[in-house]
Amino acid sequence: MPAPHVLISEVGPRDGLQSIKATMPTADKLRWIDALHAAGLREIEVASFVPARLLPQMADAAEVVRHAITLPGLTVMALVPNRRGAEAALAAGVHKLTMPVSASAAHSLANVRKTREEMVEEVRAIAALRREMAPQVRLEAGISTAFGCTLQGEVPEDEVIRLAVQCVAAGADESGLSDTVGYANPAQVRRLFRRLRAELGDKAGAAHMHNTRGLGLANCLAAYEEGVRTFDASLGGLGGCPYAPGASGNVVTEDLVFMFEAMGVRTGIDLARLIAARAPLVAGLPGEPVYGMTPEAGLPKGFTQGKSHV
Repeated sequence: MPAPHVLISEVGPRDGLQSIKATMPTADKLRWIDALHAAGLREIEVASFVPARLLPQMADAAEVVRHAITLPGLTVMALVPNRRGAEAALAAGVHKLTMPVSASAAHSLANVRKTREEMVEEVRAIAALRREMAPQVRLEAGISTAFGCTLQGEVPEDEVIRLAVQCVAAGADESGLSDTVGYANPAQVRRLFRRLRAELGDKAGAAHMHNTRGLGLANCLAAYEEGVRTFDASLGGLGGCPYAPGASGNVVTEDLVFMFEAMGVRTGIDLARLIAARAPLVAGLPGEPVYGMTPEAGLPKGFTQGKSHV
């Protein structure tokens, strides 16, 4: 099979599950992750390593990681807010660590109780820990609230880019941009990713967009046209940010994959199997709303993957 043109990184088992009140039973999580893998997803953020008293939905993080790393060809990713979380994630065997570093001073204090400057130092500490414990593990610093913040409002673009550069200088392998609260528009996305790629080159990371105001796919397409090739998305559109009021709606994985495949941009993901992966999600979270236009409408008549339909 030809190599994919883009990497879709599924964040539902972490970003999705930590943003809702219900806790998905571990067995259901594992069935869901298996179904995502069977659909062709090759990078999944399966958990965050945070205290269970803060996020009981993530209390089984180590167990989930230990299962996920048995799936062939899968990059198993976990979010870690600090060194303690990174130690636990590395001990469990993750392949990639992702750290949330907020461009908004207000959101940084609300989300991780640290200033932006303290988080850059946390990146430095985790990079050193990674070098000692597991040098093969990758480290990504995701710049959250990069396009605006519900707590602070506007976030200056110069500060966003400077923070991303500081994170890479501190030891992160890459730094991407996250629209944590769904404020971004395509012109802004183009501008910021163009600047990010000019500064960081191949260390410029993923686009993590939210569909809070209906611009998620448009923003992903704008990032793609600026050269971004890794996109975060969540099956059924689950997720948001528990520490950012009004943050809702990750980009729906099914809709994002359909958009790219319809354009002839290969994702390596089987759409029919991807839509089928909603079943274990719904079974594990009865009554939780799931979203997505493509699963509701179905695939167009005559649609075949890997062929341009424009």
